[in-house]
Amino acid sequence: MLCLAESKKIVMVGIPGVGKTTLVSKIVEILKDHEKSVSVTSFGTLMFEIAKENGVKDRDELRKLPVSKQQELQKMAAEKIASQNEQIVIIDTHAFISSKEGYYPGLPEHVLKIIQPTNFVSVSAKPEEIYNRRMKDDTRNRDKITLSNIKKELDVQSGMISACAVITGSPVKHILNGEGKVDEAVNKIVTTIGL
Repeated sequence: MLCLAESKKIVMVGIPGVGKTTLVSKIVEILKDHEKSVSVTSFGTLMFEIAKENGVKDRDELRKLPVSKQQELQKMAAEKIASQNEQIVIIDTHAFISSKEGYYPGLPEHVLKIIQPTNFVSVSAKPEEIYNRRMKDDTRNRDKITLSNIKKELDVQSGMISACAVITGSPVKHILNGEGKVDEAVNKIVTTIGL
């Protein structure tokens, strides 16, 4: 049984192709089956909705905006997330954004202070699995895909999310979402949440 004294804010990060979206939808099903109020917010989608009001037409344009503009959008999105009061709030996001200036943190300190996450879940998969999943996804305008880039992204994600855990004092759980092992990964995450 899930014992929650207050709202839990679970930040789930994963580079494109780790299967995070699939995991989140299965986790939500389980939580709702246990009669828990749950919301899922895609941080990037929320930022894009705010950015559209300022003329941005494509979600993939977000990472090409100047860092100062990305920071403004992050702050506004974080404030909306912080106001959510379901028992479990899942924030679906990325640990970093690859911009022309370099790897920009998806969860810089000012965002963490606003959201106040209780847990972090870092989802990964084998680089070859990620590569294959990305090659099948024609819904996004992504940068060039190589195995070495994917390995670097996984390393950057690990470093960024570890820094988030240190800044907030909240635990981080690393989950390997292997091909054909979605249910195993889901069970580990649900246990991490407290069910």
